[in-house]
Amino acid sequence: GRVGGDAGLTPPPQGSPLTVSLSPDAGGRAEQLGLIVGAAAVGALLVLAVVAVAVICVRKHGAGGRDPEYSDKHGQYLIGHGTKLYIDPFTYEDPNEAVREFAKEIDVSYVKIEEVIGAGEFGEVCRGRLKVPGKKESCVAIKTLKGGYTERQRREFLSEASIMGQFEHPNIIRLEGVVTSSTPVMILTEFMENGALDSFLRLNEGQFAPIQLVGMLRGIASGMRYLAEMSYVHRDLAARNILVNCNLVCKVSDFGLSRFLEENSSDPTYTSSLGGKIPIRWTAPEAIAFRKFTSASDAWSYGIVMWEVMSFGERPYWDMSNQDVINAIEQDYRLPPPPACPTALHQLMLDCWQKERSSRPRFAQLVSSLDKLIRNPASLRIVARDGAG
Repeated sequence: GRVGGDAGLTPPPQGSPLTVSLSPDAGGRAEQLGLIVGAAAVGALLVLAVVAVAVICVRKHGAGGRDPEYSDKHGQYLIGHGTKLYIDPFTYEDPNEAVREFAKEIDVSYVKIEEVIGAGEFGEVCRGRLKVPGKKESCVAIKTLKGGYTERQRREFLSEASIMGQFEHPNIIRLEGVVTSSTPVMILTEFMENGALDSFLRLNEGQFAPIQLVGMLRGIASGMRYLAEMSYVHRDLAARNILVNCNLVCKVSDFGLSRFLEENSSDPTYTSSLGGKIPIRWTAPEAIAFRKFTSASDAWSYGIVMWEVMSFGERPYWDMSNQDVINAIEQDYRLPPPPACPTALHQLMLDCWQKERSSRPRFAQLVSSLDKLIRNPASLRIVARDGAG
């Protein structure tokens, strides 16, 4: 420490030892002080050592821990992970706080509803216009919450906005904001001119070359790679939940609901918290049987989406019943290639449908496999002769 002015002592000449004469009483106090200072220093060193060990462990865990893409729990990899992670709005004590944090409130006077374009889980879906002062007017899709709702329904309706508002990616549907301070309560998203991918493909059967279809699939895989990196598991990936804009860009949508499974359900295979059905045809076997929903089960669903796209919106497993589908998968049956489907694409589907979930490709691998096919279009001309469908 510094010796000098404060203590009223003159610093000794350089090199000479410092001598201070103390009374016997003062000597005892100095000894006590020395012990206290020494103990404090040792304590501080111990704390530093513990912190250093903890940091090393955390870094090791972050680098070499379980792969979050294949883990069953959200939010377990916040430390030591470079990526921003998704936060489940249902973990908030007050779910309205999640809406305030992740979704922008829009003044209802900026919104103009033009026409009803469909029905949603909670009310109507409309097309409309959003004109925020100082910004260009834009076309938006508006989901409304019909009157007479319970507080729980309002919470579940708005949870979709709390989830969507955390994502920012060209292949994920973009949230514009919410209207919660007046009725009806609304969620506003970007408007996708060509609607849902399954019906769009059925309308345009045979109109797109394989390379265009692979481009669409690449976009979906890229959106899913982003979600997997954020440790978000979609659980309902299907062509009906992919939206298509006027430039044929595909975006993953439908982030609603607390998703299918309620712990105390009497028939967990089929019922949901709202009495809906698990989409058996799109769902991985371990997710149906044991509720193991991970990015690996999303990869299984992605394989089904590939099949839907290459068959121009055909229904997976045609008119087989759900129970027949479950039994067939259990006996290793897998969907055959759609007519004129390039062999390389059907092989990727089969990779996604591996029984062992850890053997399925990650979304990053799927993106790079599709990129290779796009860079080498000749590879898409190799087609199995016995394409069934």
